[in-house]
Parts: sequence; structure tokens; C-alpha cells
Amino acid sequence: MQLYVQPPAEKWQSILARPAQDLRELEAPVSAILQEVATRGDDALLDFTARFDGVRLAELAVSAEEIAVATEQVSPALQEAIRTAKQNIEAFHRAQQDATPTVETMPGVRCWRRSVGIERVGLYVPGGTAPLFSTVLMLAVPAVLAGCREVVLCTPPQKDGSVHPAILYAAQLAGVRQIFRVGGAQAIAAMAYGTESIPATYKIFGPGNAYVTVAKQLVSKAGVAIDMPAGPSEVMVVADESARPEFVAADLLSQAEHGADSQVVLVCYSEQMAQAVMAATDTQLAQLPRKDFAAASLANSAAIVVANQAQALEVINAYGPEHLILAVEQAETWVEGIINAGSVFMGHYTPESVGDYASGTNHTLPTNGFARAYSGVSLDSFVRKITFQQLTPEGLQNIGPTVETMAAAEYLDAHKLAVSIRLASLKD
Repeated sequence: MQLYVQPPAEKWQSILARPAQDLRELEAPVSAILQEVATRGDDALLDFTARFDGVRLAELAVSAEEIAVATEQVSPALQEAIRTAKQNIEAFHRAQQDATPTVETMPGVRCWRRSVGIERVGLYVPGGTAPLFSTVLMLAVPAVLAGCREVVLCTPPQKDGSVHPAILYAAQLAGVRQIFRVGGAQAIAAMAYGTESIPATYKIFGPGNAYVTVAKQLVSKAGVAIDMPAGPSEVMVVADESARPEFVAADLLSQAEHGADSQVVLVCYSEQMAQAVMAATDTQLAQLPRKDFAAASLANSAAIVVANQAQALEVINAYGPEHLILAVEQAETWVEGIINAGSVFMGHYTPESVGDYASGTNHTLPTNGFARAYSGVSLDSFVRKITFQQLTPEGLQNIGPTVETMAAAEYLDAHKLAVSIRLASLKD
């Protein structure tokens, strides 16, 4: 990590720059994959799976029998952990269900709103270097709670053509019944356009590599909704003098091990603390099985020494981290000052890992600075909010003249007439 001691504010942008990601060069090959799937359907998926995943599949869909066998392959301890995580995620997201109050904006004019689950949603769960069964829970649990009628899950097959047992166990536990062994940009294409086996969906969720990211961006231009723009994972940790360097080092490495393009940022009040954390990071790094990924990530990362809490908050909001850990005393005093962040972990005993797996909050979060404008996935991500209104004759008489005046001023005479003709009928 590069250490910066009280750098001037005008240097923050360059210090906090994410690893360069120019995805434009991937648009042409990804577009070709999308077109191939749109044209050839399942045949294209099978060919791409053979090419990219190294296995020629006989069947894209995962059968109920395969799911049953997979369940037996998941250890009792892991099953119990997944059940606990599912319960916590469900509890947190169920609490997000909105009451639907009716508002009488003026006498006789009633307005209200109703949440309706998106009918068909597609969930993408990466395989890659780690089987992200936790992502299954983060996406499927709120989808089912929201009342989505059809939930389609795509995930890459392993070299033997199977899907990782923990992914299948989490999916069936969460209530997903349509699971397909297909990954990459071709999976996004299948969920966007539909094939003989895989239904087209209205909104696609889930993280992925650069090809998946570009595929989601391209299908969104064609009218298929996506959860949010996505990029490599990242964390910012603010550590005051009460922080324990070994705790902070572990937090930094927990994000760095995601991949070489991940980024971690450390913010301290003293150079001594920054050096202590960096030394602990080096020590722990040597013990990690994924140390090569983590080391490459640390090369893209920075440690910054600031003067005080106010300046630390300025750095936080300038960066807009996906994950923010406040390894500080009285973390509650920071809350009001945090404007740009995906998810915040407060105090010395709240590692980011708990949010990744089991605290209940969602780990599908905006990266690459998108926390300035986007929220993480929540129950709201899986619903549409439909507004309703109903007027009594009295209500129309009360509001009608206002609408007539405004419609006339916009030269929309039919709009005015739709009100005037009704008002005239009430005089008969």
C-alpha cells in the first residue's frame, strides 16, 4: 500500500482513483455473444459453455434429483450456517415491507401506493474462483419475499458439469426452483432474451466479471432492467488510535482477496497507526491461500493519514466506498456525516465479513463510486411501486378548476375537456 501523510484535498482524487477499467474494448465481443444467444438459443449456450467452461453439457437445467443429491453433499455445519444466514437476511428484508397509507390530498381526492413484485427476475451467481452461495441468499431471499412470481437463477457449471452443492442447497432453501448451469455474458443474454430452456426476465441481478458487467450494461440499453452498475469490490477502513491493527489488517485483506482488481483504502489519524496496520497486513498476507490476489489488490490501494474526524468524513464522501468500516470509538457520532457509502460497519467488533454473509443486510452493493447515487439491493429492488387515485364527485369539484387552469395554460385542450365534461355532468 502507498502511504500518504495529510495530502492536500486537491490530491485526493488521484490518490483515491480506482484501478483503471476500460470496458469499451469488451463491448464488441460481448455484443457478439448476446446476438448469438438471441439467435441460436440453447445451442449457443451449450457451445459457449463448452468453450468457456470446458464442459459439454447434455442439459442446462438442474434437476430436482441433482438438488437432492447436492443437499447431502453439504456438511451439517454448513447447512446450519446457511440456514442461520437465510433467517437473518429474511428478517431484515421482511422489515422493509411498506405499509400502504392512503393520503387524502384534498377532500374527496384519495391517493395511495402499492408494492408489486416484478413478475420475472433473473439472478446471476458467479462461480469463478469462489462459489458464492451467499449471493444466492442475498438475491433470492428478497425476490421471494417481494412476491416475484418467477425467479430464474443462472450459475456456471464446474468442470464435471455439476453446480457447486452449496449453491444448490442455498437456492432450494431460498425457494428458487429454476436453476440453470450457464455462466458469463451468455447467461445474461439468456435471462434477457430467453431461450428454449431459460425464460426471459424483466430485471437481472447479481455480480460478475468484466464480461458479465458489460453484458448487463448492453442488455439494459435494450430495455432489460439491471440492479445497478457494478465493478470490483472495495472497502475503506477508518481507524483511530483505539483501533487494533490486526483487526484492521484482516478487514483490508478480506476485500483484497476478492481479486487483483479489488481496492482497499485505509484512513488513519497518525502515521504510526498506518504503519502498524500495514505491518500487520504484510504478516497476515503471507498466511493466505489467496495471497496472490490480495497482494495484487494491495498494489492498487492506499493508506491516508488525516488530521481529524471532519477530514476523515470528507475523504469518505469523496470516495463513496462500497463498504465502510468505522474502527473508531463512538462510531455512532459519525452516522450523520456519512453521505456516500454502500454499507457501513460500526465499531471494533463489526467486520465487513458479517455483512457479506449473515448479519441480514444485503451484500450486493454499489461499487466504483456509484454509492453517490445508488443504494444496495433491498426489497425495493424487486418491486414496482404502483400509484392509485380515486376521486369522489366532491373531490373532482374541488380539484377540477385547478386542473382545467393548468391544462389550458399548456394548450392541452383534451386534458381540460376530460375534467370539464365531468364537472358539467355534476350540474345536471
